[in-house]
Amino acid sequence: MVHVMEILGMARVVVKDGKVIEVGEPQIKWCPLFEKARGIKEISSEEVRKNMEFRIRDFGLFTPQRKLEMDVFVGFGASEVMMTGLNRGLLDATVTVCDGAGTVITANPRLVQGMGARISGLVETEPIPEVIAGIEQRQGTVLDPQHASIDPAKGVERAAQMGYRKIAVSVIDALTASRIRDLENAQCLDVFIIAAHTTGLTKENAVELLKYTDIVTACASRNLRTLIKPVAQVGTAVPLFAVTQKGKELLLERAKEVDSPILINTMPLPVLPDQKQPRELI
Repeated sequence: MVHVMEILGMARVVVKDGKVIEVGEPQIKWCPLFEKARGIKEISSEEVRKNMEFRIRDFGLFTPQRKLEMDVFVGFGASEVMMTGLNRGLLDATVTVCDGAGTVITANPRLVQGMGARISGLVETEPIPEVIAGIEQRQGTVLDPQHASIDPAKGVERAAQMGYRKIAVSVIDALTASRIRDLENAQCLDVFIIAAHTTGLTKENAVELLKYTDIVTACASRNLRTLIKPVAQVGTAVPLFAVTQKGKELLLERAKEVDSPILINTMPLPVLPDQKQPRELI
């Protein structure tokens, strides 16, 4: 079974049968998030390999031993925001991805956090029966159990067929986000679109993505940082930006569940201290 994920500065990693068999070159050299979480002071192919092997060993990524319930990894990650939305009734369901399963629909906040806490940019995956069974046991629905395909728009469509109306979905490109907005309008849904894995977006793609999203993770994207006109921001190093009012409400709701003290202030946004940004932004 072959799985492909982009991690730590868009480095392409291929995993087969629970082993890392290929590691690409990272496009950035430093990420404040991973220095804080894992002590990585300079990102290299070897550090990428070690990080993926850590995720496989400790969390079971790409294996039948995949952990599907995990603690909070960062205060304001995409999965943490969705988890809070489900906990507090702002959302009926989420549409995200999981290695070994592809696109997954769930109303279980612990499952959406467990699937998303340690995942990065999942490019492709193959079905792992034990992972799919574990998701289904936790009230998750796998969109395509036979092929583990990744299709957020079809995931939203399936969620609507299941009776959900307030749906959060993660996307990585503007075309998918546009298709989901068309679905939202056609089926009278209320969809929260969260863009992730945005490092390396072209200016044109960044402009298009911002037309359709409610929340955007900045990752190491220079163009997003330049173009964004957020109504709310959490974090200053690898921030999440709310682009719409309902995105802002979801981020503020998440703030209520964060244990650490929080400063709330009004000021021009974005706030991006140079010394805290990933190096180099692309």
